[in-house]
Parts: sequence; structure tokens; C-alpha cells
Amino acid sequence: MRDYNYSIYKKYIKRPMDFTLALVALILLSPVFLIVSLLVRINLGTPVIFKQKRPGKDEQIFTIYKFRTMTDERNKNGKLLPNSIRLTKFGRFLRSTSLDELPELINILKGDMSFIGPRPLAIEYLPYYTEQERMRHSVRPGLSGLAQINGRNTVYWEERFLYDLEYVENITFLRDIKIILKTMIKVIKRVDIGESGVDTPIDFDQYRREKFEVRDI
Repeated sequence: MRDYNYSIYKKYIKRPMDFTLALVALILLSPVFLIVSLLVRINLGTPVIFKQKRPGKDEQIFTIYKFRTMTDERNKNGKLLPNSIRLTKFGRFLRSTSLDELPELINILKGDMSFIGPRPLAIEYLPYYTEQERMRHSVRPGLSGLAQINGRNTVYWEERFLYDLEYVENITFLRDIKIILKTMIKVIKRVDIGESGVDTPIDFDQYRREKFEVRDI
């Protein structure tokens, strides 16, 4: 991967700032964390925390933490029902308010993630990136990013990756602060929130496979 010239902020300030802000946020938001944990336990059962492997910086795999938003309902063959059925009204509320993302503060403390950076996507997507698109993994993934303030999770894949690459090539303190502020506004207004499989792009691996199949025809 290309070695970008590190600014003073990117090399010396960004990570300590992430750690400090995440620690302060966890302390201040601990009552919210406890209340949401209790509500998830009552409405959705256990486990309260959803865990999933994701690629991080340099494509090193880490475990991301989120509050659970779906049930474990299965059909008669034991297969999980579609997301649209398992995602409850309470789960939709958690997602629309981004409360389900609160446990990712732990990921930031651990150094798996940053407050701002390209969102960590599924491991299954790794074989389908172009070499240029893989540059999004040259920095720590973020709780929010440039793509998220320009469409959140409704923006299409190529456009999302262009935003990610634009961010990777120009990481500054002022840009991070602007993204944080714009993210807060979007969360408060609850805009650009797409439901997976309904009004968001199809999964990236499926999208790329279908694109390759069209080229082969």
C-alpha cells in the first residue's frame, strides 16, 4: 500500500485525541450505555452486544462492538429470517439515533478504530476491492467519515469509496472536527438513514459479482 506523507496531526495527535475523547465519552455516556443495555436485554434478549469481525487498518481483522438491533428469529429449517423481519421497531430506533454504535467507543479506546475514518465494512468484501479502493484500509476505520456526512448509508459504493479515498489523502484536524459536527447534525435530524436491503445499495460483494457477470456476457 502507498505510504502517505503523515502530517503532525495524523502521526502524533489524532490517536491520542481519539483515546482521550473516547474515554471521556464513555464516562459521560455511561448512564445512557447502561439504560440502552437494559432496554436491549428486555426487548431483544441476549447477547446485548453484537460482535462481528471487520477489517481495520492495513486489513488487520478486529472485532467490532455494537448494541444488538435484531432478533434471532429463524424459519422451520433453522435459517435466520430476513433482516427486514428480524429488525424490530426498537432496533430501528437504535439505528436511526446511532445509539447502536455506542459500544464502538470501546473499539476506539482499544485502537481498532478512530472517531473519523472510512467505515469498517464486511470481511467478505475484501476480494472485491480494486487496488485503489483498498487504500481506504491504510488508516484506522472510523465511527463516522466523509462518506457518512455525504449521504450516510444511502450513498452508492463507488461514490462512497471516492469519499473514503479523498479523506485518506487529506487528514487534518479541522476536517475531522467538521465531520464530527456534521455527523452530529445528521444524527440529530435522523437523515440519510437507509434500511439494509431496502433503500441502501446491495451488499458490495454481490454488487461486484453482478458487475463482473455483466462484463463477461
